[in-house]
Amino acid sequence: MSLLEVKNLRIEYPSRHGVHAAVKSLSFNIERGEIVGVVGESGAGKSTVGNGVIDLLSPPGVIANGEVFLDGEKISGLSPEQMRKVRGSKIGFIFQDPMTSLNPLFTVEQQLKETIHANMKVSEAEAYKRSLELMNKVGIPQPENRLKQYPHQFSGGMRQRVVIAIALAGEPDLIIADEPTTALDVSIQDQILTLIRDLCIQQNVGCMLVTHDMGVVSNVTDRVAVMYRGDLVEFGPTEKVLGNPDHPYTRSLISAVPRSDIKLDRFPLVSYIEEAAEHQPLDVKNHWLGQSQDQRDYTGPLLNVENVDLRFITKDSLFESRREYVQASNNVSFEVFEGETFGLVGESGSGKSTIARVIAGLYAPDAGKVTFEGIDLTALKSEKERRPMRRQMQMVFQNPYTSMNPRMKIFDIIAEPIRFHKLTANETETRQIVNDLLDHVGLGRMAAVKYPHEFSGGQRQRISIARALATRPRLLICDEPTSALDVSVQAQILNLLKDLQDELNLTMLFISHDLPVIRQMCDRIGVMQRGELLEVAPTEQLFKSPQHEYSQHLISLMPEFKGMREDNSATTELA
Repeated sequence: MSLLEVKNLRIEYPSRHGVHAAVKSLSFNIERGEIVGVVGESGAGKSTVGNGVIDLLSPPGVIANGEVFLDGEKISGLSPEQMRKVRGSKIGFIFQDPMTSLNPLFTVEQQLKETIHANMKVSEAEAYKRSLELMNKVGIPQPENRLKQYPHQFSGGMRQRVVIAIALAGEPDLIIADEPTTALDVSIQDQILTLIRDLCIQQNVGCMLVTHDMGVVSNVTDRVAVMYRGDLVEFGPTEKVLGNPDHPYTRSLISAVPRSDIKLDRFPLVSYIEEAAEHQPLDVKNHWLGQSQDQRDYTGPLLNVENVDLRFITKDSLFESRREYVQASNNVSFEVFEGETFGLVGESGSGKSTIARVIAGLYAPDAGKVTFEGIDLTALKSEKERRPMRRQMQMVFQNPYTSMNPRMKIFDIIAEPIRFHKLTANETETRQIVNDLLDHVGLGRMAAVKYPHEFSGGQRQRISIARALATRPRLLICDEPTSALDVSVQAQILNLLKDLQDELNLTMLFISHDLPVIRQMCDRIGVMQRGELLEVAPTEQLFKSPQHEYSQHLISLMPEFKGMREDNSATTELA
């Protein structure tokens, strides 16, 4: 008898346009002590399966057919009250987006204790002790202090660790992990996956791991289920599915995994199906996008970060001596030259995104300065002085779902920076530019009349890139731009960024925890840990001969994809 058995599951979303079948007649099982990976492109139905198993489908989703059994007992069709007793105590769920799955009004301690009390009969002191243990297990430093804080005081990776701690709080028999390592760097990812693996082995727990990271799948899972448009196209032992796949979609999906062993000019695309049209190059010399703003005769680095310090208060007090701080950046210095891509890597909470926000002017440093083409940005005090500089620096944010106003049409979202900086004389010209940008990122001008919810994650990230390009920036700051995307859409987005950089001579600051992606995208890389920049080196030199002990540690933890790859019709295996 399997721990989890799903039989002929069909999940539908009725609407006025008809019925959309998100999952079609799906059958699979998970044994105790086993990790089953579920992979596929966005929209394949991976997360829907997990939500369906624990009856957390968003309306109007409904299980139209099929059954779900846990330890031989049928759990599909249970009443809401009965299902609440299953969640937490028998099935733990790790949600994909930690910011929306945590309550911003309660401390982490309150949220952990709530879950512990709901599933275990323990005292307040025992619940606190259990909370500390869970925080330590998922690698959160200073747990006594961090328990008292609110979700917004944590980085994205730290919030994900809190969500994992909450999922483990009730000691469940089955863990459903929906992209549990999306926002995590390789060191914490390794720690979390080791924790899940040990739980499965030592406590005979089963795990359904939904992920787009094929390196994680190849290293951690026992079996793999490959989904495509709601159908299960392949299911079997990991070594067989990744090493010798039967279905053409599986072979195509594997080919799009970023290489960690060599650097390629472009990312291979999933040829079985494409989400969006490929980018069409333009003659930018005679095009609006190529008409960069305010270029000067300057021969030094385009961007120079000098001795930047920034700390945040973690415990406030009326008295200075009683305040506690976390050092987000400590004497950080590096330079970025025009036309290059400079990468920043490091564990969550290392200060990567903090530095990006200092450069963009969202944070003011406590010490040090940031110069752009020789102009000290930290010395600019008035909005009038800052505005021309901000126009030349734009950000592509990590989460394409929360970086757009859901009530604005795509046209207005992209036109907003054009209007704010008064880059056109009239609305007719603005409309032409927005349509042109949508064509340029491969979405087409018909997208302008739609709203963000009508697009997938990859399409929204294309819209974010179009918006960032709308001011004709010279520096593009990309903060984890593909962390939430599957490998096929990731390949499209990264190829698009490479093309745009070549055409527009863009300079990019590229922040990512995905080391294979960093290797493919960057010319030079800086490694950060606990707010300090430990090492800066050319990409290939860093990967082949890292000098700092922490850099060596990071690269040694990089998930190695143990599957077959197709290179120009030849099939090779990575050792």
